[in-house]
Amino acid sequence: MSLIKLEEVSKLYGFGDATTLALDEVNLSIDKGEFIAVMGPSGCGKSTLLNILGLLDRPTNGTYKLQNRVVERLSQTRAAKLRRDTIGFIFQSYNMLPRQTVLENVAMPLVYKGVGVTKRLKMASSILERVGMHNREYFYPSQLSGGQIQCAAIARALVNEPSIIIADEPTGNLDTSGSRLVMELLSEIHMMGNTIIFVTHNPELTRYATRVVYMRDGRIIQDESTSLGEVAKTARRRMYSVSSKTIEDDLAGVSMLMKVMPHNDNQTEESKHKSKIRKSSKNKESFRS
Repeated sequence: MSLIKLEEVSKLYGFGDATTLALDEVNLSIDKGEFIAVMGPSGCGKSTLLNILGLLDRPTNGTYKLQNRVVERLSQTRAAKLRRDTIGFIFQSYNMLPRQTVLENVAMPLVYKGVGVTKRLKMASSILERVGMHNREYFYPSQLSGGQIQCAAIARALVNEPSIIIADEPTGNLDTSGSRLVMELLSEIHMMGNTIIFVTHNPELTRYATRVVYMRDGRIIQDESTSLGEVAKTARRRMYSVSSKTIEDDLAGVSMLMKVMPHNDNQTEESKHKSKIRKSSKNKESFRS
């Protein structure tokens, strides 16, 4: 039984001559534990699809079943409760409150669940430790890098222990290292059993997905299964050039995670020692040349 099932779902905005067809009879089934990338040009309906999947909007026509419940039959109150308990959201723009600490931002969803102050701060601290941000919990968003803020946003999405994570271009505002950090973290969350659906324009990020859905003009034009660690075939064809994934790429992803995770002094001294060896090697080579 599918966790998510869309049947002939359409979404219209506006009236009369100003009507816009954002989704056009979309059919989509998603099983528990999938890691799905949604790709397509701007304006093709990706964000509208995520809004409907995340119960932030309702289809104009068609049927949406979430955990075998027909969403259109739910009252607004029931839909809001289902969204709160089932779905975690990660946004491109982070949406962190600037005058609250990271800990307070992460704890915010628990306020709406009625959790007491002490318990929600303890739960938020625990989830920040899980994503490697425990030593930044009393920082303000302005004191963090883009990658660190997005890690905090991921912690906020996880604090309610949702089974589904929806991410709308989570790496859109990040550089390469920040993107790798966020995607490695999402990959770890996926391995724990969460279902993840994310929008991206970057074909390289399909390496993390188990399936890639391609959209155009409000329709799903292709649905492709892919192997973890490999760029999806269709996405690869659309790239100007694709470099093969190397061991160095994997190590780079791990090293970015290590930057925000606690480590002991021995590891630090070891890395300094290796750095000195590399510098010495480079100096010898330049002297010889």
